[in-house]
Amino acid sequence: MKKIFLLISLSFMSCLHAQDITDAVRYSQQDILGTARFRGMSGAFGALGGDMSALQINPAGSAVFLGSSGSITLSTSNVQNDADYFNSFSGTSSSNFNFNQIGAVFVYNNQNESSKFNKLSLGIAYDQTTDYAEEFFAFGRSNNSIDSYFLSEAQGIPLDLLTRRSGESVDELYNFLGETEGYGAQQAFLGRESLIIESTDPTDSNNSVYSSNVAPGFFNQDYYYESTGLNGKFTINGGAQIHDRFYIGVNLNSHFINYDRVTEFFEGNNNTGSSINEILFTNRLSTIGAGFSAQVGGIVKVSNILRLGASFESPTWYYIEEETTQRVETFSNANGRELVNPNVINVFPEYQLRTPARATGSIAVLFGKRGLISLDYSYKDYSSTEFDSDGFDDFSDLNRQIENTLQGASTLRIGGELRNGNWSFRGGYSYEESPYKNESILGERTGLSLGIGYNFGKVKFDIAYDYSEQERNQEFYPNSAFTNFTSIDSYRDNLTFTLGLNL
Repeated sequence: MKKIFLLISLSFMSCLHAQDITDAVRYSQQDILGTARFRGMSGAFGALGGDMSALQINPAGSAVFLGSSGSITLSTSNVQNDADYFNSFSGTSSSNFNFNQIGAVFVYNNQNESSKFNKLSLGIAYDQTTDYAEEFFAFGRSNNSIDSYFLSEAQGIPLDLLTRRSGESVDELYNFLGETEGYGAQQAFLGRESLIIESTDPTDSNNSVYSSNVAPGFFNQDYYYESTGLNGKFTINGGAQIHDRFYIGVNLNSHFINYDRVTEFFEGNNNTGSSINEILFTNRLSTIGAGFSAQVGGIVKVSNILRLGASFESPTWYYIEEETTQRVETFSNANGRELVNPNVINVFPEYQLRTPARATGSIAVLFGKRGLISLDYSYKDYSSTEFDSDGFDDFSDLNRQIENTLQGASTLRIGGELRNGNWSFRGGYSYEESPYKNESILGERTGLSLGIGYNFGKVKFDIAYDYSEQERNQEFYPNSAFTNFTSIDSYRDNLTFTLGLNL
């Protein structure tokens, strides 16, 4: 006999976690964000320095500044997602406004000619590293029903556990299942309570076999996805110039995650024998996290025209918390509408995520005051990403899946700058390999950039435009029996504006 719990509106999840590989990849990747000069050259700054956002790549870049400087950056972005679902096509465009970075480097020039250190620098910066804002809409006609999602979660669970007692509310039982049985049991309860599935023997409280009230056939399906939020970091930087030719630096980074997502899936059918003709399934996710990483780097001035750089960024160790809410609404041509809307927030136990380290090698060729060309190569082994917890959850299966599914990925960035008096003209190209061994899940990302800047003396103003594209297959419900997905072609373009000051 189940024990009845009073509803406390918070369900502390146990037994089954809801994280998957897409979470690991989402929080491990970084976009090319930062100052307009940095973005105008596609982020190829590892051997250059002298820009606030260059510290993201190589912390030695702070010591390249000739004097104390600061900058602030704003941008507008647009994301166009074209979805293909069973040869039905739809396009969705969304725009947003971002505060990308603010920071300053304070430079101390050593007047002691006998010292090895010609210059010391201290930097303080905030940088947005990832933009999660996007949305898409997919629609099409499939012969797979979402009933398989609820059926697979229900099989093996005794009917007694999914049945409300006299006077027990939907909220109370949903909350009880979350506390005692986990997320999967909650999904089974939603499916049964909304009449999508039912026990094959309703008279047997121990029966654990279920069937669907949705008859086979064809289904008209819609899927809406919207996400907002960002990943950012606060950096304390220290750098030094040694013997005119060598630059070294270190970053201590404090990271944060703020990610929200809502998905809504609709399915309709007129199949013969189907007791349920419409299903609307809504899920909301809210994620916050905090983490730490460190970076070290160096730049050597081989000659007046050639510079080499190398840097290493440690893994980022995150502590992450997630909350979800759900609702299911069904409609039957014979019996009308059924709404299951638990007034419960699922609070998952805090877990840890270790994202992969990154190594970068860089080369830059400078043509005096006329301009420069720069190239960066970075490598990340995404298969080393790892979930962990303080005893609440076992992530061993998920970590093995990460090892088998993800791979090491290279990133190449090339940028150039041409100067004419106080004007600067910039361009760049970027290429990033897929972190997945199966590139149909998430393809390579390529990008182009252009920029222009004017130096007023004490003040600099820069503008950049950058564009990137990437293909992916978006699963509606990862790691479930309902395996339907939509193919997305994603196109992003951004306008970035930076005001720089010589302090």
